[in-house]
Amino acid sequence: MIRKQVEMDSSNVTTKKNSNALEFIENVTRNADEVQKQVLAEILTQNSRVEYLQRHGLGGRTDSSSFKRVIPVIKYEDILSDINRIACGDKSPILCSHPILQLLKSSGTSGGENKLIPTVEEELNRKLFFESLPLPIKNQHIPGLDKGKTMFFMFIRSESTTPGGLLVRSTVTSYYMSPQFLNRPTLNKDYTSPNATILCPDIYQSMYSQILCGLCLHKEVVQVKALFATGLIRAIKFLENNWPLLCQDIRTGTLNSKITDNLVRESVLTKILEPDTNLADFIEVECSKKSWKGIITRLWPNAKCVEAVVTGTMSQYLQLLEYYSDGLPIVSSVYASTEGYFGVNLNPLCKPSEVSYTLIPTMAYFEFLPVQRNSMVGEASSDPVAKSLINEKEEQELVDLVDVKLGEEYEVVVTTYTGLYRYKVGDLLRVAGFRNRAPEFNFLCRRNVALSIDMDKTDEFELQSAVEKAVVNHLNPLKATLVDYTAYADTSMIPGHYVVFWEIAVQDNASKTSQVILSSVFENCCLAMEESLSIVYRRGRVEGSIGPLEIKIVERGTFDNLMDFSISLGASLSQYKTPRSLKLASFVDLLNSKVVSSNFSPKCPTLLARNM
Repeated sequence: MIRKQVEMDSSNVTTKKNSNALEFIENVTRNADEVQKQVLAEILTQNSRVEYLQRHGLGGRTDSSSFKRVIPVIKYEDILSDINRIACGDKSPILCSHPILQLLKSSGTSGGENKLIPTVEEELNRKLFFESLPLPIKNQHIPGLDKGKTMFFMFIRSESTTPGGLLVRSTVTSYYMSPQFLNRPTLNKDYTSPNATILCPDIYQSMYSQILCGLCLHKEVVQVKALFATGLIRAIKFLENNWPLLCQDIRTGTLNSKITDNLVRESVLTKILEPDTNLADFIEVECSKKSWKGIITRLWPNAKCVEAVVTGTMSQYLQLLEYYSDGLPIVSSVYASTEGYFGVNLNPLCKPSEVSYTLIPTMAYFEFLPVQRNSMVGEASSDPVAKSLINEKEEQELVDLVDVKLGEEYEVVVTTYTGLYRYKVGDLLRVAGFRNRAPEFNFLCRRNVALSIDMDKTDEFELQSAVEKAVVNHLNPLKATLVDYTAYADTSMIPGHYVVFWEIAVQDNASKTSQVILSSVFENCCLAMEESLSIVYRRGRVEGSIGPLEIKIVERGTFDNLMDFSISLGASLSQYKTPRSLKLASFVDLLNSKVVSSNFSPKCPTLLARNM
C-alpha cells in the first residue's frame, strides 16, 4: 500500500513537471520578442565590464540597437587570440564575467579542426533544464515514455588540460561528468546504464556494459536512444559482433573478464546482472536469425520509439535505422551544438525528412544572416555578377528571431551567456513554420563543409542530395544500400576532381560489395551525382576545368575503421559524425587503403536545369 502511494505521488510530481515544461514552452514562444530582448539585456548587463565588449566600445549599454551598431559579426578565428589567452591561464574577464569552468571541445568532424568554446557553471544548469523539455513533448504524442527506462548510449572521451590548467572536454563529456547530471533526481530510474558504465573511458567496456544492462532490463525499455544516428548503428553492430558473449554473461550471471573497470563491474554485478537462462535463450534465438530486421523491436518489445538526430547528414542512416526498428517512430528531439543548446522538436512524430526545431528564446540571443546558397544562384548564372549578388545577400543586416521569413534560409548567429557575441555558428537553417512567434527551422547543413575544384562550391546539403539520388535510382533497385560515404576534392592532378568513398551492402549478401554489382552501375551513379550538382560544377566539367567524378567502393567495415581512427585522435564517440568533406590526409590514406574498386563518370553531365 505504501509503495503504491509512493508510485502515485511520484506520478503526480512527474505530471506536474511535464505540465510546467509545456507551459514554459508556450509562454516563451508566445512572447519570443520580449524574451529575446530580456536575454540580450541580461547577457550584456552580466558581462558589461568584460574586455571584449569594452574593446568594441559598447560602454555598458544593454540595448539591442547599440549592441548591433558596435559589435561585429564574427567567426571562431576572430576570437582565437582571446581563447588562447584564456587557455594559457589569463583569468581576467576577457569574454565573460563569470569564471571559466572549462573549455568545450567541438567534435571537429565537420570542419576538420576542434574549436574550444568557454563555458561557465551557470550554463550547466541551463543545459540540464533544456534536457528536461523533450520528454514532456514526446509524452504528449507517445504516451508512457515516462513510465519506463531509456536505453541511452552515452559515452565520454578523454579530457586534457590547457597550459593554464583549464579542463578541455567535449560537450557531452562535460555534461555527463557534471554534478548536475550525476546527481539528477531521476538517478537509477531514467536510464538502463548506471553512471559508472557511462563514465568508463574505455569505449569497448562502456559499450559492452551498456548493451548488457539494456538487455537485462529489456522489458522496462520504452525508448532506445543515442545522440546521433551513427551512435545507434554502432551499438547494433557491436551487438551483432558480441551477442554470444553477452548471452553467456546473462546465462551465468557473471561479467566477461574483458570488463576490467572495477566501478563498471561493481555497478553491473550489484545492480543489474543476475543469472537468467530464459533471457539468454531468448536473445540467442533472436540474434541467431539470418535477418536482423526489427532487431530493436524484437529484443526490446516494449520500446515505443527510437531517438537520435537524423537531420542533416544523419539522414543517410535512416534506411538502416528503419530496418532495425521496423516501424517504430524515429524521433529527432533537439538541436544543439558545442556553442549551446538551442531548439526542440515540437512534433516528434513527423517524418524524419520534415523535422523542424523550435528555438527556445531563453537559451541565447539569436540573429540570422540571410543566405543564398551557391547552387541556387548558380542555376541562373556562374559569372562574377552572380557571385557578387551572393556576397551582397550575405552582408546585409542580420534579422531578429521573430523577423525571419517562411521558406527563407539563414545562417544562425548567437550571443550567449558564456561570452560569444554575434558569433556565426556555421549552421544553415530554413524557416519551416512558427510556434506562436518563435520560428521552426529545418536544419540543412554546416556552412563550412564544401568541395571545390575551380569556381564550384558544393556544400554538404548538395553533396548529400546528389548521393541520395544516385543511390535511390541505381543501387536500391539492385537491393543494395549505402552504409556510409564521405568525399574530398582531389587536386593532385589537373584537372582536379571529386572523389566519393562509398561503403555498400547488398541484401542477403552482406559480406559482398562491388563483386555482385557491375562497374557500369557505379559509373551510372557517378553521372547521376554529377547531374544533381550545380550548374557551376557542371559547366566546369563541360569546359574541362573539373575532371570526372570518381566513386571508390571500400571494404565493409571501413567507416567503422574511420570512426575508430578519429576517436584515437581525440574525437568523441557520442558526438562523432562521419566527416562529409575530408580535410586530413591521414583519413584519405586510410580510406584509400580499403578501396576495392574505382569508378569514374563515363561522360560529362548536361547543362540543362536539374530536377529539383
